[in-house]
Amino acid sequence: MSPAPETPGTSQAAVTPEPPESPAAPGSSPAAGTDHVYLSLAEEHDDDSGRWAFGTGFTDPLHGVDTAVPPGVDGAALASLCLELADDALVQAQRLAEWCTRAPELEEEVALANIGLDLLGQARLLYARCGRADGTDRGEDAYAYFRDPADFRNVTLAELPNGDFAFSIVRLLVLSTWRLAVLHRLTGAQDPVLAAVAAKAVPELTYHRQYAAQWAVRLGDGTEESHRRMRAALAQVAPYLPEVFASSPADGAAVRAETVSVLEQVLAEAELAGALPVPDEPGSADGREGRHTAHLAPLLAELQQVARAHPEATW
Repeated sequence: MSPAPETPGTSQAAVTPEPPESPAAPGSSPAAGTDHVYLSLAEEHDDDSGRWAFGTGFTDPLHGVDTAVPPGVDGAALASLCLELADDALVQAQRLAEWCTRAPELEEEVALANIGLDLLGQARLLYARCGRADGTDRGEDAYAYFRDPADFRNVTLAELPNGDFAFSIVRLLVLSTWRLAVLHRLTGAQDPVLAAVAAKAVPELTYHRQYAAQWAVRLGDGTEESHRRMRAALAQVAPYLPEVFASSPADGAAVRAETVSVLEQVLAEAELAGALPVPDEPGSADGREGRHTAHLAPLLAELQQVARAHPEATW
């Protein structure tokens, strides 16, 4: 881990969320004023204008949505925030995809693949919003396939190799709990498109967290070997927690408190209370500043190799 630099600068007032007075239940409707955007995001479109993963038939995810940056919202700050959250999702999705044919059971292989697809969908929407907000009008392929590792802004925990099943469950538990806390607050963002994207992601992340929590309890309160592996996984993840908390875009203290509270509840149920030391203060924001581990480059090389070999190809 690198020495702690300054905390990231993506919590500008222009994109600061305005959460409801009492948190809405996961999966509830978006805040008033974003309903039309949410519906547009959920619609299917018949044209074939978009291209993700070279010819899957997906369309522009923001097709038909008013993507003008609202007055008073800093477009550059909005784009930076969307890029960070999209990179988190894309890199985590790629790691989850690596469990295909390797998971302990077929059912878990399907579940992990579906979680990865949820995250991939979130990344698509966020990349599309980024391209509109920063004024470049770049498509999602440009962000996913044609950037180098130093240009990615994901938290480094997402890029670490999968390790064993216990490590992947602990990482999924931490990242889904934290991401849910972040995106729930962004359902009140001043930008209605970001608010709608966040609202769409909340029920997905609620399931991701539930899935990881159930497995954490099963493994932690299971056999002696599964308990040992969970303790080892928690020890591996712990050094990356300060960076995760430092990477919260806004309401960092509230996000940290919610994340810690949920993790403590799950770990207590799993007979793992105290096994995940929680930092008192946020640490460095390495990934948000483009400082990554050696593991990101090969992950991206595999993800990007076909696109870079045939940049103009379509199927």
